[in-house]
Amino acid sequence: MLAPEKHFQQRASAPDLAEGQVFQAGLDDPEAGATTAEYGIVMLAAVGFAGLLVVILKSEEVRQMLLGLVQTALSTGA
Repeated sequence: MLAPEKHFQQRASAPDLAEGQVFQAGLDDPEAGATTAEYGIVMLAAVGFAGLLVVILKSEEVRQMLLGLVQTALSTGA
């Protein structure tokens, strides 16, 4: 079995590379694609949190409590 750095090396046939030059694919950034995966996880968490908030805010008790809190905050500021 080849070492990882040898496994990903392949001979390039592009005319802009000099003879004997090796093209290394995927070795520049070992975490390539990690940002996309992290973004996906954060988006799933945000959607789940938004869904939870929707369920909580549909409750009449919670709605009345928040309305009272906002009214109190607006009436005490002078």
